[in-house]
Amino acid sequence: MEDNREMLLKRVQICDFILVETNEYLDTHPNDQAALDYFKKYNEMRRTAAKEFTEKYGPLNMWDVEGGNRWNWVDDPWPWEKQ
Repeated sequence: MEDNREMLLKRVQICDFILVETNEYLDTHPNDQAALDYFKKYNEMRRTAAKEFTEKYGPLNMWDVEGGNRWNWVDDPWPWEKQ
């Protein structure tokens, strides 16, 4: 059984894939309401999963770094690395 970290990371990655593909479709079909709704659904799912991952395991990318007194992006294993 996968741990929660792996599950959350996979959820983010799946949503990322879906969002990129849907974005490409919407670039050529901007008035497709069903596709836009699909994009919004997975965008929200990605936000939720990324927020949960970041709160529990640290930032997924440099934009998620909170800051502080030092650059803490390098403190934890990279999101794609196993612990």
